[in-house]
Amino acid sequence: MIELLFKYQDLKYKDFHSKLMPTVNLETIIGVRVPVLRKIAKEISGSKKSSDFLNRLPHKYYEENNLHAFLLESIKEYDLCIKEVNRFLPYVDNWATCDGMRPKCFAKNTDKLLLEIENWLESDHAYTVRYAIGMLMVHYLDAEFNENYLNMVSSVKSDEYYVNMMLAWYFATALAKQWESTIPYIEQNRLPAWVHNKTIQKAVESYRITGEQKNYLRKLKI
Repeated sequence: MIELLFKYQDLKYKDFHSKLMPTVNLETIIGVRVPVLRKIAKEISGSKKSSDFLNRLPHKYYEENNLHAFLLESIKEYDLCIKEVNRFLPYVDNWATCDGMRPKCFAKNTDKLLLEIENWLESDHAYTVRYAIGMLMVHYLDAEFNENYLNMVSSVKSDEYYVNMMLAWYFATALAKQWESTIPYIEQNRLPAWVHNKTIQKAVESYRITGEQKNYLRKLKI
């Protein structure tokens, strides 16, 4: 698999992409574009090659982790998928791999997924917590929305930059989709100051927030 990945190495892309991920060792980045990784995942999904690869953890290269995440997305059986996601999450060491893993079967199993999310939020591993918040953002801000989820996310307190960035992303998205339920968290300063201000920044930059809402949010900066 590593030989195949190096076949698609793009050194200019490696130089560019590595700057977006300061937490990842440059020596572990091959430089393979995401569409290529997804194409490989689609070609080998369900095969013995895929199974053998998924059973080899930890991986050495960043692209191996991304390929692993993309292969998990194609697992149709929820119970198997969640088992494999839980096995993989402790090895996730960057925001891109974390945010890029969105198994399709989760959308049809949001009741079961919520139990996993509650466990992930209690994790000591920053990217497991980030993944939990991301899943709440993706699957529970529309038809599945419940105000309790806002409280779950606001209860997360972390010194980790990439957790706090996801907190801000979540609340900015929540403002766009569930304004009435979410705005009290900003008005009442219920988030850490950095997350509070970053949430406002992201919301103000969003095309889904009205001009009137943006003006109001600007007045709420700490």
